[in-house]
Amino acid sequence: MSTRARSGSRSGFSSYEWMIAFRYMLPNRKQMFTSIISIISLIGIMLGVFALIVVMAVMNGFRTELLDRILGMNGHLVIQAIDSDFTDYNSLIPRIESVDGVKFALPVVEGQALAQGDATGGTGALVRGVRETDLDKLTTVTKNIKFGSLENFDKQDGVAIGSGMAEKLGLSVGSDIRIITPDGDVTPFGVNPRVKAYKVTAIFTVGMSEYDTIFVFMPLKEAQAFFNLGNKVQSLEIFLNNPDAVSSMTPEVEKAVGRQVYSIDWRSRNQAFFSALQVERNVMFFILSLIVLVAALNIISGLIMLVKDKGHDIAILRTMGAKQSAVMRIFIMTGMVIGVIGTIFGLLLGVLTCENIGHIQDFVSWLFNVDVFNPQLYFLTKLPARLEWGQTLMVVFMALFLSFLATLIPAWRAAKLDPVQALRYE
Repeated sequence: MSTRARSGSRSGFSSYEWMIAFRYMLPNRKQMFTSIISIISLIGIMLGVFALIVVMAVMNGFRTELLDRILGMNGHLVIQAIDSDFTDYNSLIPRIESVDGVKFALPVVEGQALAQGDATGGTGALVRGVRETDLDKLTTVTKNIKFGSLENFDKQDGVAIGSGMAEKLGLSVGSDIRIITPDGDVTPFGVNPRVKAYKVTAIFTVGMSEYDTIFVFMPLKEAQAFFNLGNKVQSLEIFLNNPDAVSSMTPEVEKAVGRQVYSIDWRSRNQAFFSALQVERNVMFFILSLIVLVAALNIISGLIMLVKDKGHDIAILRTMGAKQSAVMRIFIMTGMVIGVIGTIFGLLLGVLTCENIGHIQDFVSWLFNVDVFNPQLYFLTKLPARLEWGQTLMVVFMALFLSFLATLIPAWRAAKLDPVQALRYE
């Protein structure tokens, strides 16, 4: 044993150290309470890693889905005229699209209105006037047509609305929707609201309840007439190949426009929203990390009790030639196994949950007969989850590192145990 102990100290974790560590992990009657603490520690680490992975994946999914939908419906950079109206947008668009990094640009007429269906009441609407060729580029809309069609959109006296608005107003394809705006005709008695009925030619579902209940797409020429704009458009929306490069692209786009304009990018328009998401994600990571920390503290208490129970064995090992470093490694391995097993199970459980989160959501809704994910409250129609493996590995390494730190104090106490004192009354 002495020779093996000395060789083990030179070559790291030796076979006899592994053998003793695994024997200490197997429960017996005398160590039943210690084993219960170890099981609780393992479960705590597993639940902590599981919760961290799932919550961070859901937060990532929220950000990605919301970002895709927001950027899919709105330009990455919006240009508005200051000194003169955009009446020459047909010549401006090719100049802007010639800028390297610009995907496409489109002229937009936008105004708020009241939408009414056949039923009583109405709902607020954001009317957007776009050309058919430009609407085809908004794949967030064109690839999510639920009913109807956008074919010959410019030639039809009709509009495309979201499924949430259609459901709220009781509309279907072919129904009439009345659009009302207070900016109507000026008369000697004041301004009369403008009211016009349009056929619903298409119903889309982009998966974001806020957009599905408010957007109304109208042919550009019809929107210009409805809002009394003549041949003007209010803004030019530019979509980039890389939305994150919008800051460096803005001066080049403004230079291509060739006049004084006001520009605002997607970050500025949604800064408060995405900043809140980032803060919430960081806070949730910190709070859930405390679960892993508490479980790691349980490892300390369990190992300290194990060291106390195994004082006689430690003393015999020391008298047979085992060095302090060998004893320390034995108890580090004993505690690390708890952390490794808990982390692995937490990782597997977290990944499986993220991959099947839609089915889990449907099952919970069916089991308790409740809507666990209200789209009106959470903006999206389904619970998203997006695993980022770099972030997942960070959670795994954090759990293993905390488990390792938790083993150091009990292992150090075991290594410092005086064999003479431990065997005095034997």
